[in-house]
Amino acid sequence: MAKPKSRYVCQACGSVSSRWQGQCADCAEWNTLVQESAEVSSIFAAKHNLQGGGRVIPLVGLETPAALPERLPSGLAEFDRAIGGGIVPGSAMLVGGDPGIGKSTLLLQVAARLASAGNRVVYVSGEESAEQVRLRAVRLGLGAAPVRLAAATSVRDILTTVGDGEPPALLIIDSIQTMHSDLIEGAPGTVSQVRASAQELVRFAKERGSAMVLVGHVTKDGSIAGPRVLEHVVDVVLHFEGDRNSRFRMVRALKNRFGPVDEVGCFDLAAEGITAVTDPTGLFVENHRSRVPGTCVAVAMEGRRPMLAEIQALVATTPLERPRRTTSGLDSARVAMILASLQQHCRIALHTQDVFVSTVGGARLAEPASDLAIAIALASAAIGSSPPHGVVALGEISLAGEVRKVRDLPQRIAEAARLGFRVAVVPVGDRSATHQQRTVDGMTVVEVADLPGALTAVGLTAPRRTPARGSD
Repeated sequence: MAKPKSRYVCQACGSVSSRWQGQCADCAEWNTLVQESAEVSSIFAAKHNLQGGGRVIPLVGLETPAALPERLPSGLAEFDRAIGGGIVPGSAMLVGGDPGIGKSTLLLQVAARLASAGNRVVYVSGEESAEQVRLRAVRLGLGAAPVRLAAATSVRDILTTVGDGEPPALLIIDSIQTMHSDLIEGAPGTVSQVRASAQELVRFAKERGSAMVLVGHVTKDGSIAGPRVLEHVVDVVLHFEGDRNSRFRMVRALKNRFGPVDEVGCFDLAAEGITAVTDPTGLFVENHRSRVPGTCVAVAMEGRRPMLAEIQALVATTPLERPRRTTSGLDSARVAMILASLQQHCRIALHTQDVFVSTVGGARLAEPASDLAIAIALASAAIGSSPPHGVVALGEISLAGEVRKVRDLPQRIAEAARLGFRVAVVPVGDRSATHQQRTVDGMTVVEVADLPGALTAVGLTAPRRTPARGSD
């Protein structure tokens, strides 16, 4: 009989090493190698030919008709929007998010609404007792929902229980890192245990037609903990994100085999539970009674949904030798680039003043389409003059001071027009022209070619840089 061997598996990336070492050679993480028992191999197994002895698999063509899967509405419109229209029977979803962000609360509400609609729903918790889950359901007003609860960590026990009789329409496992398979040696949460447990659960969902939701922990950098294969074996990967200082939450689809991956669902986390936010723009735009210097509104794309967000800037004189640059909700590197463009191309020098730039309501703007709104807010704060009321700005600023085009411009303009904005400053469509104006959806769309032209369009003094003496 072959002698069993041991191997060391990295708990961060899943790489395998023959000996223990302090740092993983693949992901450079420290103290992540854990000893596990390797599979017993023999000379016969190593030389066995796999080209015969198996069953013949039927092959089908692309022209074979396939019926669209019938989806189960979860009862939360924003959740259905994020996953493509509803829960697909026989699918496996992985939901990740920071601790305390609201994953269990959201899934418990989805389970209660599906169970109240006549579906059999099983909620298995490996972190809490069934009594704790029931108390949370009572606090959320869901105590009467016919959801079947259990507290277990053994995959064999769970599959034996739910496989007895009619399979559930929805099975929720909270969380996959607490599950344990007796076919694999190792503690729960290790790479081998997470991989084996997920594969067994997903196999049950595919064979019995039950929709399954796996809750996953996240690492310190926000990615889902465990082996990368965990995201490959499931059909849908959702990330539940939000700021702890804000009630606003978003469910973002990172992978979806049954729908688009650029959809997001917006929610409001309150004491009575999570409610869908169908129009989240009002959370990120401040209603000013009068014109305020240092403000401008941008239209960001969250997936395929346009959302308006207000940017506020403050410029103050400082006695410090090195002025401060503070940002909130924005990329500090892009703000520094915009400050340099304002100084180089518009003669607005802020290198001796403190600059503070922030978004309203905790919104996070990462796409370059917000550059023009940031520049207008900074110029307005520096000059002390406010742009006209009801103006939105869209465009990416290059190092040469040009305003570049952005994607989904018609959708952004339509969303701003729906919310009552009257003027939109956007990149010019024809690069041979420096300034154009047209009307779209009842809005005045001002097309500009460069940053000085954009500031002039909103009534801010932005003299062009005088060429250096002796230059062409």
